[in-house]
Amino acid sequence: MTVRSGREFLAIPGPTTIPDEVLRAMDQPAVDIYSGPLLQITESLLTDLRRLFRTKGHSYIYIANGHGTWEAALTNVLSRGDKVLVLESGHFAVSWGSAAAKLGAEVEVLAGDWRRAVRREDLENRLAQDKAGAIKAILVAHIDTASGVINDISAIGAAIKRVGHDALLMVDTVASLGCVPFEMDAWGVDVAVSASQKGLMNPAGLGFIAASDYAREAHKKANLRTPYWDWTAREGEAHYQKYAGTPPEQHLFGLRRALDMLFEEGLDGVFLRHRLLAESVRQAVAVWSEGAALDFNIIESTERADTLTTIRLTDSCSPQPILDYCNEKCGVVLGLGIGALSGKAFRIAHMGHVNAPMIFGVLGSVEVALRALHIPHRAGGTQAAIDWLAQRVTP
Repeated sequence: MTVRSGREFLAIPGPTTIPDEVLRAMDQPAVDIYSGPLLQITESLLTDLRRLFRTKGHSYIYIANGHGTWEAALTNVLSRGDKVLVLESGHFAVSWGSAAAKLGAEVEVLAGDWRRAVRREDLENRLAQDKAGAIKAILVAHIDTASGVINDISAIGAAIKRVGHDALLMVDTVASLGCVPFEMDAWGVDVAVSASQKGLMNPAGLGFIAASDYAREAHKKANLRTPYWDWTAREGEAHYQKYAGTPPEQHLFGLRRALDMLFEEGLDGVFLRHRLLAESVRQAVAVWSEGAALDFNIIESTERADTLTTIRLTDSCSPQPILDYCNEKCGVVLGLGIGALSGKAFRIAHMGHVNAPMIFGVLGSVEVALRALHIPHRAGGTQAAIDWLAQRVTP
């Protein structure tokens, strides 16, 4: 017996739900790649990506996912043997560092806690020790989708400036761009990377980079540059050079519509929607956690991301039955725990093309699962989310 028939709710932190308008925009035939509207679309996308990143620097589009943009960023600014400092707060900055090591960089991980954001004072202390300036780049995730943390990039940028260190600040915004504020220039970010399949509401397959003038100066000396990722080659006059070959036309059509949707809603409105929906999820989790079987992975409330919530279970309780019940019985696909949280947590995504009924549907299904599976929890989490949102979304 199930109640699964109907439209499936995808509540994983990427790929996220693709709007029907974006799917329709993609559903058109190929066009000439050397002239006409496609050239205008490319120029408008590069301009609007700078607008999203909040930078006066350069922007680049890659036919790649986030892992591809990691490699693109690294190869464009580093040379073999350069030292990279990774700021750990979950799975993804460390994975980015692993990619740097495989490319020939020397990688040091500033150990962190999967339940907390990066400690600014730890970074300052480490940079102050680097009298010779051996560290050439600092890697950090704005939001880590494994741990569910949001890092204070403004504070990290200020810490680097306060110490007077010359390292490039490189930030992964895959799970934050288009969902929460990101101020590349104001926060002192030199390279920002992102991808299409989360807040930008598109299929996976497009990656994006924004680079400051300081990063582009480092690019001139970098010896890890390769033909496909190279920024200089992509700045050529020919349109196909922007993509190192044939443009991904249908993806570009979809991205154009998705960005239009974001700007039509207004970025401040987009950020507020994400914040409200995220807090409604947190209200539900806070109630459920009183049963002592589950709790937030991120301890400090101010460090919990507005794009997903990672829910940790006690050692005696497995998340798999919850995942299975929600999927097989209710048609809700939750995110599983990954990395150090594999088999210990599940995740609820609330990013991109998401609204109140989608969130309440997910929360209601989780609460049904908790009750049906006899997992200790305090009832009323979904109602708490409804009550909280009703007080803030007023007529």
